[in-house]
Amino acid sequence: MPELPEVETSRRGIEPHLAGNVIHYVEVRNSRLRWPVSEQIMKLSDKRVISVQRRAKYLLIELSDGWIIVHLGMSGSLRILLHDSPPAKHDHIDLVMADGKILRYTDPRRFGAWLWSQSLEECSVLAHLGPEPLSDLFDGEYLYTLARNKRTAIKPWIMDNKVVVGVGNIYANEALYVAHILPERPAHSLTQEEAHLLADTIKQILRRSIEQGGTTLKDFLQSDGKPGYFAQELFVYGKKGESCPMCGEKIDSIKLGQRSTFFCRQCQH
Repeated sequence: MPELPEVETSRRGIEPHLAGNVIHYVEVRNSRLRWPVSEQIMKLSDKRVISVQRRAKYLLIELSDGWIIVHLGMSGSLRILLHDSPPAKHDHIDLVMADGKILRYTDPRRFGAWLWSQSLEECSVLAHLGPEPLSDLFDGEYLYTLARNKRTAIKPWIMDNKVVVGVGNIYANEALYVAHILPERPAHSLTQEEAHLLADTIKQILRRSIEQGGTTLKDFLQSDGKPGYFAQELFVYGKKGESCPMCGEKIDSIKLGQRSTFFCRQCQH
């Protein structure tokens, strides 16, 4: 599933081609995604794009009278192509721009979403989200204070979008490893020092991944068709049985919150 760095990479890839440009019309070849494509989107014509933003894992395309809200789901991707590029089987939506380019949405599993909202404040999928991890609102003091009475294991807790948005499974594994924190510890056991280290580590890893163009997983491509490269730098995710880069012990794996969790019992406490 594309995580926050992949979504931010997509945003940066498509923004120069959309912002200030005009959506000539929208072609929807298959409207049956996670939720049906909003009718307002299918009827769009001659609308100027004001900005392309991101909130959590949602891409927000701002128009003068509302917002297109895009979620990539498990296998979705966006590319900028020329208008004469023929669609393939899983190319479900095209935003056809006035300059002849198209924004093409591809989604083999169709778990993504294209929704319309006149106001972000009134959009139900954006309600109750926690702070952005790269913002000043998310820091060690915030994390420490929020964790005081939480007995949930640390890893699924920091993956909760009500706590902080966009820390998906890959980056939760990696951040806890770098911060030397066992993922199965209860959140309330975090010391103030550990909370500050974990918040700083989450920011560092997400920034690095964004710089590298997102983590390459089998379903993700950037808007220009090139994969990200952060997967080459992963320490523990998907590496069960391999040697820990720090101590040489075997990397372990368990299930937490029904998600695969990778860690080193020697280095993480």
